[in-house]
Amino acid sequence: MIDKAKPTVAYCQLWTDQHGVSHQQVCHMTEFELSSIGGGADPQWKGRKTCGKTTVMTTVLPVGWSGDWHENPMPQWIIPLSGRWSVESMDGDRREFGPGDISFGGDQHCCEKDGRKGHRSGTVGDAPAVLMLVQFEDMPVPASPGVFK
Repeated sequence: MIDKAKPTVAYCQLWTDQHGVSHQQVCHMTEFELSSIGGGADPQWKGRKTCGKTTVMTTVLPVGWSGDWHENPMPQWIIPLSGRWSVESMDGDRREFGPGDISFGGDQHCCEKDGRKGHRSGTVGDAPAVLMLVQFEDMPVPASPGVFK
């Protein structure tokens, strides 16, 4: 029997405000439709599709890896597969992510303030962080958090 209660999926969005300062905010995807993916599969909850030119890659951040202040190269979903990593935004908010967490990097167009621009990130703990990236080459940078429903 299929659960008919619509799911809610949390993600953390890194974004840039109108002053060029990066922030992080937990947002929720709630707009799901119950239908089959095809091929006779039972119905499943499907979210909105994001279409466009994408690059999908896996990266491995070694133990002790540190990415000093930088912006994401383009809007991108970041999904940890194993290990843990942290992200600190320009406003001082530092968050940690591990397997099952979802992050969206949309901190493009930041202005340098006090030696900070974008975010800094790094591995946490004694294991490499394996990340799946889905980069959008032709997506406009979201101007506010919570745009993915």
